Amino acid sequence: MLLATRHRPPYRRTLLVLGRVSTLPTVWSHCLAGWLLGGGGAFIPFLLLTLGASCLYVAGMFLNDAFDAEFDRLHRKERPIPAGQITLDEVWQWGFGWLALGTVILVVLGNTTGAWVAILVICILLHDAIHKVIGFAPLLLAACRFFLYLVAASVADDGVTGLAIWSALALAMYVTGLGYLARHEGSKAAVPFWPAYLLLAPLLLSPLLNSGDYRLRALLLVMLLGLWLARSVRLTYWVADRNVSRSVSALTAGLVLVDLLAVGSGEPLGISLLFGLLFVTALLFQRFAPEV
Repeated sequence: MLLATRHRPPYRRTLLVLGRVSTLPTVWSHCLAGWLLGGGGAFIPFLLLTLGASCLYVAGMFLNDAFDAEFDRLHRKERPIPAGQITLDEVWQWGFGWLALGTVILVVLGNTTGAWVAILVICILLHDAIHKVIGFAPLLLAACRFFLYLVAASVADDGVTGLAIWSALALAMYVTGLGYLARHEGSKAAVPFWPAYLLLAPLLLSPLLNSGDYRLRALLLVMLLGLWLARSVRLTYWVADRNVSRSVSALTAGLVLVDLLAVGSGEPLGISLLFGLLFVTALLFQRFAPEV
């Protein structure tokens, strides 16, 4: 018992593991993209949007482990709850605490934002509660990212525009493909190729939404994302010793490039550089943020 206590990781590290903070840069990127697609605006509301969305994301991750506690005791004993690093009650309290904080921060940004936040929270809770027992759980995960885009757009000056909706839909299709690929992590069975086709949705949508002066920049961004997709899925489909986990990690970081493609062709160069910084941050977080 003394030996187990001695090797127990610091409590703050356990919280970081539960919050899966390595993916937070993609949440910040969604907030920036959705906000820009909605027309942008004042900085303080955007800052509150990013803070509130981060709280909801962390809440979803904590509650994911809380709902999965029994499953993890049988199949993933290394997770913090079955490993005895934190109690189930504590995880419930942290999860609902983050959820309440994020909801309050976002609701004060307006009634329309509050309505979209309510739908987003429902999607988060539904996904966490039933994702282990249904086959279409990646669709719920995609819905969370979709409605986060609309929450972000609703905070901006122009609100939820048609461009924001179409871009959110392309993102959701990408996340659906990513989610179904992630289901094959650790499996030795053949990985179907159809999820990879869903990853192409942002590439197909961008040329349709960009014309004139923006078309060339859009095509360059399409090439950038296309090269990253090819590099990522290669690890699953085109190598002898496949590594689905590495594909999933790379495709997750690629969410930032999807956001860049949605807004980059019509924005100043500085915005593209900001997304580039978020992309690099996502890769660094994957490398250095604590995970189990």
